[in-house]
Amino acid sequence: MKIWLVPVVAAAACGGGGDGGGGGPSFATDHPRIYIAANKDRLVAALAGPAGQRFKSTVDRFVGGNDIYAFPAWNAALMGQLSGDPSYCTAAIAAIDTQVNAAQAQISSGKTPDVAGDDYLAIGDDIGDLALVYDWCFDSIDSGKRTAWLGYADQAVYNVWNNMMAKWGDASQPWSGWAIDDPSDNYFYSFLRATMLLGLAAHDEIPDAAGWITEFHDTKLMGELVPTFDMELVGGGSREGTGYGISQRGLFELYDVWAGSTGEDLSTKTAQTRASMLAIMHQIVPTLDRIVPTGDQSRDSTAALFDYHRAYLEELIHLFPDDPLAPRAQALLAQSSLPKMSQQFMFGYDFIYGNDDVSVGQLDGMGTAYYAPGIGQLYARSGWDPHATWWNLTAGAYTQSHAHQDQGSIQIYKDEWLAYDAVIDSKSGLRQETGAHSLVAIGTLQQKMGSQSNLVALHTGDGYLYAAADLAPAYNGKVATLQREVVYLEPDCVVIYDRVSSGTNTQTWQLATPFQPAVTGTRTTITGAKHTLSIETLSAATPTVVDLKTTDNDFTGGFRLDEAVAAGDQRHLHVLWIDGAVGSVTASGADGVTLSVAGTTATVQFSHDAIGATLTLGGTNITLGSGVDSLPE
Repeated sequence: MKIWLVPVVAAAACGGGGDGGGGGPSFATDHPRIYIAANKDRLVAALAGPAGQRFKSTVDRFVGGNDIYAFPAWNAALMGQLSGDPSYCTAAIAAIDTQVNAAQAQISSGKTPDVAGDDYLAIGDDIGDLALVYDWCFDSIDSGKRTAWLGYADQAVYNVWNNMMAKWGDASQPWSGWAIDDPSDNYFYSFLRATMLLGLAAHDEIPDAAGWITEFHDTKLMGELVPTFDMELVGGGSREGTGYGISQRGLFELYDVWAGSTGEDLSTKTAQTRASMLAIMHQIVPTLDRIVPTGDQSRDSTAALFDYHRAYLEELIHLFPDDPLAPRAQALLAQSSLPKMSQQFMFGYDFIYGNDDVSVGQLDGMGTAYYAPGIGQLYARSGWDPHATWWNLTAGAYTQSHAHQDQGSIQIYKDEWLAYDAVIDSKSGLRQETGAHSLVAIGTLQQKMGSQSNLVALHTGDGYLYAAADLAPAYNGKVATLQREVVYLEPDCVVIYDRVSSGTNTQTWQLATPFQPAVTGTRTTITGAKHTLSIETLSAATPTVVDLKTTDNDFTGGFRLDEAVAAGDQRHLHVLWIDGAVGSVTASGADGVTLSVAGTTATVQFSHDAIGATLTLGGTNITLGSGVDSLPE
């Protein structure tokens, strides 16, 4: 097979990688150029397995005329390559023809084609589908179709990166340019997919194609995405949250397709890739059937585990098969509520990525806490068994439109949500305001987009975890002091201390929960379907209960425990525990508490004026202050 080296603007950017040399990626000149040569033997063998048979049966139904929701034509083109049966390419070509003909009709009538809808969000799916079918079914496509397909695709990709000069036909069609320079936004990965796949499929066949490879590799990935991820996404994950952030699976897929097509490994260009495997494992709650609902959850407000989450982990396992995390990730998938894809349009990912020779390991033995500083998320759990207690604290950057005003929020899970993001019980999945979260609300102030809260302390020891966060930056100078400190006493007790100086703004300590709280004096009891969360208030505040569905018709359920206090310099001290984890609770001065927990006595004494605390646990005094420790994996 002939190969050539792509000419690039920044040759150093393409150096290294999986090609084994320093000259950059190499490309096949003959079709198929994308992925097949390096993966055909593996995939042909995998067709005999359960995932392969399920994939083939679904593609056969598509070829037979069944209308399968969101089914990509490239699935049929792939089967055509693996089987040699021309009927698969016939069906794939017909599907792309439908897309192109519809676009041409819209353009002819002076309209923008569907691919331009919603600021070109679907261009990765649409043009990516076209490019893969073009490459994998090349010999079955007549020259007229090839010309029409590439002309349409080339214009679409041009329009994305040149938003003010965009046009369709002879009509100027400028658009907003949303996210074309924002590698942390889900749109960006769609743009990359269209650009990369068109460049790979059509290089030397249209004048712009070589430029699209340079645009993808040098300008957008190495020039923008890698430095952004290295600076802003340390620890993995996405600042968009777990709903829109799961779109990074498309990015991980591109890394694999690029490696399979060019020999260059992009997955190691930034540590964010590998770290994301660890991050998502900690974001999935112990019952392994849902993910923490951070940020907007527009597809499914309940954040139930879905095929996209499965694909995300499958792709990362495939990229890092020799990493010690890979067998643990396999164990999580095997034990999860999704041991295989549930949706037919996703079956291809089980086939392509679910057949790797990576053994199923075990979750026991993994670290029970994880901190991802780039996304400002701390996760901790009592263990890796399904009935473990899990909790989360948010303290970091608030920079993306799909993120929430949830800096300082805490969530608690044990077999069910006990304290949560109330977005779960919303119809929209888009409740961003502070009132939907478990934090200290400051009057009517909103948290400021572009702000940076900070986790300033993180320490662990035998039986405890301590964290402290400076959250005042979220209010852009309008709040003098807003600090939250958390002492987690394993396995089922959390002590929360809030130090707040709010000027003339009132303060409300909030806890959002799916179950109606019952308040008796200073004690609040939240009785769930499986467990009970108790809350002891040790500060001068009177708890009240807000029924969210009676205050806003977007909510179908959910409650909020509120403790409102006057403006000024205030302290809030609470002990939260599950079931009978805590016996007695006694105040220890104005800023401390003594409690019986886990068969021993613990005293937590917080500093009144600055971050820091003393923990006395089992007769041992532990000084807790600033500084963030590294956590074991």
